[in-house]
Amino acid sequence: MWCFRRVGICLVLRKGRRVIVTTLLSAILAAGESIPHKCDGKAQCGSCHIFIQEGRKTLPRIQKLENEKLDTLVGVSSKSRLACQTLMGEEPVTIELLSFV
Repeated sequence: MWCFRRVGICLVLRKGRRVIVTTLLSAILAAGESIPHKCDGKAQCGSCHIFIQEGRKTLPRIQKLENEKLDTLVGVSSKSRLACQTLMGEEPVTIELLSFV
């Protein structure tokens, strides 16, 4: 699990490196983690499906495109989001990267 602070402003990574990111996908990749993202952030493949373990109420609401893609995936729960479509909120979030993808 990873915890990220407000993305879209600045994400401070190990060794003091700073990266500006806009989505959870960009934060995950900037942190050096590997996550599938076959459609390059267009909500077409669902390969960046993650679970928000903590802080999901501070995230923006799921938009129509993301919701439609989540409806087609197996194993979706109320904690599910697409990392490519999820902008960070005001509070830290803890995510679970899915191992079966």
